[in-house]
Amino acid sequence: MIVKMKKITVLAVEKYAAHTVEALRKLGFLHVSHMQQPQADYITSLEHKLIVLDKALLLLKDVSKQKQERDKERLLSYEKEIMNLSEQNQHYIAEKQKTEEKLLWYKNWGDISLVSVEELEKAGIFIKLYLCSKSELKKISQDKCVYVIGQKGGQVQVVFVSANEEETLGFAQIGLPREGQHSSQRKMTAISEHLEKIEKRLTELSAYRKSFLEYKKDLLKNLEFYKVRFGMTHKEGICCLQGFCPQGSVSQIEKVAKLKGWAVMIEEPEDPLEVPTLVSYPRWAKAIKPIFDFMGTLPGYKEYDISPWFLLFFSLFFAMLIGDAGYGFLFLGVTFFARRKLPKAPREPFFLMYVLAVATIIWGAVTGTWFGAEKIGQLPGFEALVIDKINSFAEGNQNFMIYICFLIGAVHLTLAHAIVAFKYINSWVALSQVGWIIIVWTSFFIAGKLVLSKAMPGFALILGLLGVLLVILFSNFQKNILKGALISLADLPLKAIGCFADVVSYLRLFAVGYASVVLAVTFNNMAFDLGFNTIFTAVLAAFILFLGHSLNIVLGFMGVIVHGIRLNMLEFSGHLNMEWSGRQYKPFKE
Repeated sequence: MIVKMKKITVLAVEKYAAHTVEALRKLGFLHVSHMQQPQADYITSLEHKLIVLDKALLLLKDVSKQKQERDKERLLSYEKEIMNLSEQNQHYIAEKQKTEEKLLWYKNWGDISLVSVEELEKAGIFIKLYLCSKSELKKISQDKCVYVIGQKGGQVQVVFVSANEEETLGFAQIGLPREGQHSSQRKMTAISEHLEKIEKRLTELSAYRKSFLEYKKDLLKNLEFYKVRFGMTHKEGICCLQGFCPQGSVSQIEKVAKLKGWAVMIEEPEDPLEVPTLVSYPRWAKAIKPIFDFMGTLPGYKEYDISPWFLLFFSLFFAMLIGDAGYGFLFLGVTFFARRKLPKAPREPFFLMYVLAVATIIWGAVTGTWFGAEKIGQLPGFEALVIDKINSFAEGNQNFMIYICFLIGAVHLTLAHAIVAFKYINSWVALSQVGWIIIVWTSFFIAGKLVLSKAMPGFALILGLLGVLLVILFSNFQKNILKGALISLADLPLKAIGCFADVVSYLRLFAVGYASVVLAVTFNNMAFDLGFNTIFTAVLAAFILFLGHSLNIVLGFMGVIVHGIRLNMLEFSGHLNMEWSGRQYKPFKE
């Protein structure tokens, strides 16, 4: 359920503005909307401190042994040291790169003594180095003193000796380094030592990472306070602050307002887009919250909370896409073990996996699928659970499974339009939703005819025309009925085709689930064809089984993310006209 919000406006004496903000923070119910852009030197200063702190935190490792540092000045001195070490680190890395280039030069051209080159130049002998192609080498005049000393990357390394400093070979010359090889090697050693010292010191300072994070938390808390403080408007000695709070918390704000002498105005929000969304999940449906958090989606304030329906159908889709009771028991065991190892972790992800595992076990049991082995499903006790019409290994069941997928799609989309119809129960719009429900079922019959060659009921086309008529007349119902009908008719063809495509898209449940069974059977056959007669074949067969089923599970989870979530977030939500435009309710609190 999306919690109903009230728009709150608080008026207080200007000189008590800071006290007002502090009192509201202690209450912890108001989602503040700034009435003006918060601007103040202190805000700028805090933002700069946070930027520097974030840079420092990026340089610190997450070491296990942490030290507590409560002295803020000392912590700031550590921060300054970290930033200095970062600058030094960048400097030495740049120097290291330059030195490596010099050493690479010597590796390519040899250990040339720069002192000897300078002495030769003083004696009137000049040495120049070149890289040229073999064709260019042939063009060099025979009277020039040229020595070929090697090849590099398809080019020839040439040394040109001349008594004339101005004389060249006419193509790009390779410059001599200013620093000798031994000097560069010593420099590289020194740089490496400096970098090691910096790395060691940063590791030592990483022991205060937790303290830095606590300091960051304090900075963020102060920044939020001052943004609220300077986001207020001021006029004639009165300060004004606005925000939103859950309807059930309004009385507590009113109570504090009387004690503090505030004037409080409580209104219904006018613009749904500016209202934050707070979803109150039913206890049994709270397990779906990790999925919404993973996707980063939130319904708008005037949209729908579909969490109960999402959990119900997502569990079904998960079970059909994974489709194997053996995998379900594996998920159940892993979840149980993980919960025992992580007792303090949030319970919702574990509860969700319990639900999904049980759903998978049930679906796998009724389809006779246990690790892709048909014989397991034929064992006494297991065989009684199998429903023949949806048995994964029975011949000719594919068409019936496709029909079931279409039926699930029609029910799912019917539910979406029924929810919208219930919302507009006192409006003509509700009749347009009834029309869409009829179109959904007409699409179901058409899909059965086109895909499965099933005979359409005689009333299907008449029913479809009735649905179209309801949509045309009541989707945009107004006094000028003809105008409203023309508006509805404009986009009806595309929407109707989309509705048919949405029903057919539930076919993916069968396709992915069937592919999972085929893959499991294939790996099982590969393993059992090898046999377990020798140690070697037994180990190889076991490896094939492990690899094959692991791959199948991974692909199954990918299928759930791509298809299971999609059917809820696109097809179902699309028929609800949901945009998932919500902004999270973030109360201003300590």
